Amino acid sequence: MNTSSVGPSSKSKAGSSQPSETSFKRKRGIFQKELQHMMYGFGDGPNPLPESVALVEDIAMEYITDLVHKAQDIGSKRGKLSVEDFLYLIRKDLPKLNRCTELLSMNEELKQARKVFESDEEKLRKVFESDEEKLRKVFEADEEN
Repeated sequence: MNTSSVGPSSKSKAGSSQPSETSFKRKRGIFQKELQHMMYGFGDGPNPLPESVALVEDIAMEYITDLVHKAQDIGSKRGKLSVEDFLYLIRKDLPKLNRCTELLSMNEELKQARKVFESDEEKLRKVFESDEEKLRKVFEADEEN
């Protein structure tokens, strides 16, 4: 008649809508600082409650995980996952879609700027090296005289 083997923890796990710990393992608190800053920026106090931060992190991670799984389902039809899969999923949410396209275009601009900067840097290095060699020859000539 001992029913202690069936404790309340097994009931809460069975009736819970949360994924089991084996199917959803991740580090908690990895976005804690960023979320605290974001929450403060959106009107919370400078040090929001840790429980609030954890809740927001759980909600965000669940949303992102769900979005990635949906994108994988879409991408599996073509055989690969791409940015367009995510854009397709958020196509009806215009603020998100606009922000994503803005960030993608800014990312492309940064890539181009880095490419130009690296090529300019390489050109400057070559010019500097040739100028340095010319100066070295001038100093050597002066030392001989």
